[in-house]
Amino acid sequence: MSWKFLLTSAIAMSLWAGDKKPTPVAHYRNDEIEISAKAYADKTAIQDLIGFDLGGWVVVVEVTVTPKTENALKLTLDDFTLRTDKDGQRSQPYAPSQIAGKGALVVSQTGTRGGIMGDSGGPIWGGMGGGRPERMGGDSGGFGNTAGESQNKSTMKSDTGEKDTELLPVLKKRVLPEGETVKPVSGLLYFPMEGKQKPKDLELQYKGPAGKFSMRFR
Repeated sequence: MSWKFLLTSAIAMSLWAGDKKPTPVAHYRNDEIEISAKAYADKTAIQDLIGFDLGGWVVVVEVTVTPKTENALKLTLDDFTLRTDKDGQRSQPYAPSQIAGKGALVVSQTGTRGGIMGDSGGPIWGGMGGGRPERMGGDSGGFGNTAGESQNKSTMKSDTGEKDTELLPVLKKRVLPEGETVKPVSGLLYFPMEGKQKPKDLELQYKGPAGKFSMRFR
């Protein structure tokens, strides 16, 4: 039996089994914290992960956070920022109700939606007064424009469709839990990000009680 036949058979078996490229992973560790993360940037990968594709305007990052000391580590969604090399966009995670359900935010500028901060050149969407996205009334939130930037239309959904009703509990169940912990915790971060992104262009940044650092997906 020739090696060419064996190679062809292996490739065929791999395709038949539905093999996929491994999900890009980022990792960081210091004396206080260890973080492992996986990036899901395309609609198909996100659909496979949570059962919904989130419309192509959200990058999902699955993270596991492990405290490395005996002291409780305070963890919040705002500890994390996602940046892309593609066009310099930066965003902080949305809470589940900012994506789905009654009161979800819909931001548009010629079809654009999300809560994205640009490094330069493009529109900037941040928190009230130009800062980070703020949460209002639990896990819903709102934001405004920085002075001098192009204006974006921001509205709140007034009703909930069937799909949103199904999606919101899923997002809430899977989101990274906030609070103090001494044990490893895992969950998802939902980053609004305009345009098609590739994990190799993404950088996950952490700034919290355990320090300040960034991670690349490989």
